[in-house]
Amino acid sequence: MLRGRRAAIYARPSTDKQTVEGQIAELRRIAHARNWEVVELYTDDDISRAKRGDKRPAFDRLCNDASQGRFDIVMSWSVDRLGKSLQELVAFLSKLHAAHVDLYLNQQRVDTSTRTGRAIFQTMGVFAELERAMTIARITAGLDRAKAKGRRPGPRSLPPITVSKVRDALAKGATIRQAADIGGVGVATAHKIKVALATTAEGPHIRTHEEPS
Repeated sequence: MLRGRRAAIYARPSTDKQTVEGQIAELRRIAHARNWEVVELYTDDDISRAKRGDKRPAFDRLCNDASQGRFDIVMSWSVDRLGKSLQELVAFLSKLHAAHVDLYLNQQRVDTSTRTGRAIFQTMGVFAELERAMTIARITAGLDRAKAKGRRPGPRSLPPITVSKVRDALAKGATIRQAADIGGVGVATAHKIKVALATTAEGPHIRTHEEPS
């Protein structure tokens, strides 16, 4: 068992009614039992990701601090606190691995500071490759279906109501990022809408670079 390690705790509730106090208390108890010093605590609020526009400022700081070597291991209650998809989890594990930072997940009993736990990094790499291959296959199949139906693959028009939301937000002084969040579009799309406001009256016909479904 490793001794004297610097630990960081990341806590996030999964629903609006949950709190993180119990998770943090238990993780601190485990850290104390293993003689790990909790040097950082990162907590994202209890607002759902949908309401927050998928933003997790504390998690972003955690990733940045990990790359700067501020701790040796990240502790979290469960794997679903770290990401909602395999892709998110793989990306996070890759960052930790590159920074030589380990991971402890209480519910899954994962501890990458152990010999068995270290195999997690290798396994996730395999799944990452698999997911990339599946993503490429889905895109290729979608393009083939579009061509078979006589549709030209490429950008598609945004709904007029979406453009209106972004335009109204920009008109009220919102930043491009704020307007993008309000309209539910990407920052690049919001920027195009802003440019179009100054150069053309064809706002509702602005197109994105999204692939056809």
